[in-house]
Amino acid sequence: MLCQYMEKMVQYELLRPTKGLKTQKRKMKTLVHKNITWIDFEDIGDADILHLQENFNIHPLAIEELVTPTYQPKVVQYDNCLFLSIHIPLFDVENRTTYPGELDIILTGDYLITSHQKSIYQLTHFFDELDASVGKRKLFFEETPAHLMHHLIEILLNSCFPRLQHIAKKLDFIEDQVFAEKEKEMVFEISVLKRDILNFRRTLKPQRAIVESIIQKEHPFIPPEMKLYFQDLIGTNILLWNILESQKETIEALEATNNSLLSNKLNLTMKVLTIFSAVMLPMTAYSNMLAMSAEIPYGNSPYAFWIHVAIMAFLSIFTIFIFRLRKWL
Repeated sequence: MLCQYMEKMVQYELLRPTKGLKTQKRKMKTLVHKNITWIDFEDIGDADILHLQENFNIHPLAIEELVTPTYQPKVVQYDNCLFLSIHIPLFDVENRTTYPGELDIILTGDYLITSHQKSIYQLTHFFDELDASVGKRKLFFEETPAHLMHHLIEILLNSCFPRLQHIAKKLDFIEDQVFAEKEKEMVFEISVLKRDILNFRRTLKPQRAIVESIIQKEHPFIPPEMKLYFQDLIGTNILLWNILESQKETIEALEATNNSLLSNKLNLTMKVLTIFSAVMLPMTAYSNMLAMSAEIPYGNSPYAFWIHVAIMAFLSIFTIFIFRLRKWL
């Protein structure tokens, strides 16, 4: 009976509606090791917010930030917690472009709370690895939540390198296709990849300021010795940025080359059409003159047709000779 009662109470807490809040089952995962707890929310809802308000001593503004979209990364120090909002470069397979995935972090002396609206594979994989391995929990949970947060950010930054390798392979493919006379097909591919690189850069660049803010200011929940570790994250960010800068220059050079080859082909086509029109012009003028004449020269001759054909052929050959003489051909 007692177990049934406790089970009903748990279900009630998970589904309990409150004024102004929608009834919603909480979707939260928790890892606990010694004195450190990591709580992860995916697509945080009203029930999750209520749970945080009732069970944690967290500043109300920090909790409000979890449900408010943040378009610019930021770090805010509250009395009882540190709030961070960072953007992770995620890839949209359908639209073939990078987009910023927001990750909100609340750091206290004993808790690391993460919240994200969309699934972040690297974070979920890291969480599941810790959940499945006691040894890894001992490795990452032995010190402070700040150390765990550092490992998480490091994993998310390092996950950008495979994406950049994919972009590099795509650049090589486009280069091969451009010089294989497939310029028209590559116009769209270049535009898609260029958009991807620009969105990647736009997402990555502001994250450096977040890490620098952690290093430059004193935060009660981040030990001073951790600053050196966060300095390494800045180095990783700079390396990623340099690779993106190189790829940006490469795609712009390929775009210029592709446009130049397309323009050259178009000019060649226009040149051929212009020469054809110029060669046909004397023949057209001669045939129109014959049509306007009351009496066609050599009209009574049995070879009249071939005579006029020969005259028109001569005019065309003479026109081509003039073009060659003027070096227009």
